[in-house]
Amino acid sequence: MPHHAPTPPWSSLRVDDVEPIVVGPGCLRRDLPSTPDIRAWVVDIAPGSQWPWVDTHDTGEVLFIVSGELIEGEQRIGAGSSVFFAPGSSHRPRTEQGVRIFGINPLSPPQRGATP
Repeated sequence: MPHHAPTPPWSSLRVDDVEPIVVGPGCLRRDLPSTPDIRAWVVDIAPGSQWPWVDTHDTGEVLFIVSGELIEGEQRIGAGSSVFFAPGSSHRPRTEQGVRIFGINPLSPPQRGATP
């Protein structure tokens, strides 16, 4: 399959160049450019830290563990893993060694039967 270069409009950036938002002690979020109906972000959680509140998902969420280890309940999830949280789910992630997570979540439920 031939490789095609991206065609405008597109953009790229270094994630570490995005200004972080302090969510809580040891928890930083970087919001990435995305579409009006999807939010994309990167979260860094420092070693020994936990997300400051229970994270609830009205529309669901997909995570990709970029580096480190995420702990959900008693389950340890390592780099290279993907985690899906269904709509209506909740969790409160933590880490002992630190973790970088890439995530995507829809901002509104899909419109069934809508016409463009």
